[in-house]
Amino acid sequence: MKPRTLIVEDERAIRLALSGLLRREHYEVEEAANGEDAIARVEGERFDFVLTDLALGSGKSGMDVLKAVKAHQPETPVVMITAHGNEKIAVEAMKAGAEDYVPKPFDNDEIRLVARRCLEKTRLARENRELRERVERAFGFGNLIGSGAAMQKVFETTRKVAETDLTVLIRGESGTGKELVAQALHQESARKSAPFVAVNCAAISKELVESELFGHEKGAFTGADARRAGRFEAAHGGTIFLDEIGDMAPETQAKVLRVLQERSFERVGGTEPIEVDVRVVAATHRDLEADVREGRFREDLYYRLKVVEVMLPPLRERTEDLPALVTRFLDEVAERHDLAPRTLSEDALARLAAYPFPGNVRELRNVIEQAAVLSPTERIEAKDLSLPELGGSPSGRPATPDLTLPFSDSKRDAIERFERSYLLHALRANRGNISRTAEAIGMVRQSLQQKIRELGLRSEDWGKD
Repeated sequence: MKPRTLIVEDERAIRLALSGLLRREHYEVEEAANGEDAIARVEGERFDFVLTDLALGSGKSGMDVLKAVKAHQPETPVVMITAHGNEKIAVEAMKAGAEDYVPKPFDNDEIRLVARRCLEKTRLARENRELRERVERAFGFGNLIGSGAAMQKVFETTRKVAETDLTVLIRGESGTGKELVAQALHQESARKSAPFVAVNCAAISKELVESELFGHEKGAFTGADARRAGRFEAAHGGTIFLDEIGDMAPETQAKVLRVLQERSFERVGGTEPIEVDVRVVAATHRDLEADVREGRFREDLYYRLKVVEVMLPPLRERTEDLPALVTRFLDEVAERHDLAPRTLSEDALARLAAYPFPGNVRELRNVIEQAAVLSPTERIEAKDLSLPELGGSPSGRPATPDLTLPFSDSKRDAIERFERSYLLHALRANRGNISRTAEAIGMVRQSLQQKIRELGLRSEDWGKD
């Protein structure tokens, strides 16, 4: 099909000249002699490119046409034609969303070049949108993507329980997308118009966690100068997401259990029961069964949370989803940073597939964003990907486990070795800056500091500034 172009020009001679030029270039051309006619066409027809004079006599101006295009066809580029001396206004038009401007008098080659560039942008934008929509239809649910059996099971379970009020426990390694599952459960439920409140249990100190969750009365403790509602009250009518619930202190676990059983609680320092209507979704990367056996997690709370369980696979077990995930992240990065659309070479994709991604989907997102922003061209090559080698293995793959140890001990040992190596790499890459490192790897600063203490890492290990 020929690309469709709308030319908006009140001077008939110029309009006919532009129409003839673009028709000879095999464009399908529509004409409008004023802003009102142009806006009516934009509201009812689809165009690949709009070329409009900035000054259209009385009535609607070229700026009005631009606003109408951006409102009804945001992907369609608009180029402004300006009279001599109106360059300042043309710059304002570009700030409002115009693709470019062409000052009068213009030559034919300039018009041809601008038209080709705009059509290429339109083509890429529509291809990216259509690909994203196909991916969502075939492999997605909410903001989740996956075509393998494990992810399809996640989608199936999530769809089935979304419209219920059943408590859901989401399991999976850090960075696998547990909060995205919780958000999908909320958005597909009857509670979607009510609040979704996320709480990272590992990021709140033991002294403040009960106040954060349940609120406090004035004078309940030093610094409590006024009554404060907690996260459960904030989530009334909606969903509360308790992330990393395995890191919650036992005394707080007891109060959460009471909320699940009785749907009520008291604020810290209060005696009046407060009733709440919330759906509880929890998540953890921990082995809760082992924590229950060793007395670190309440067994009764464990079974209250595990009414429905969703298990998210690590990225290394779903490499078939890499192309779709990369497409999604490239699209998001280009939009967020106002970049031209990016593509990934086959060698770059192969390198991603060979890497174990201990940080899972979160790490992949960070790698893609860094490569997209720093790549010197719109095509990202393997050399543009920043992928650290972990665990002392030249290939970046995990080291062979010690089979003389019981499974739980071997797993704990492997996790600790990974955490130590990963955090040292991240800290060195960010010159020992804790805040910058936490942001780069998707952790809360307090959680990173706690993990550094647990692993016994010292500043001299990473060369702190």
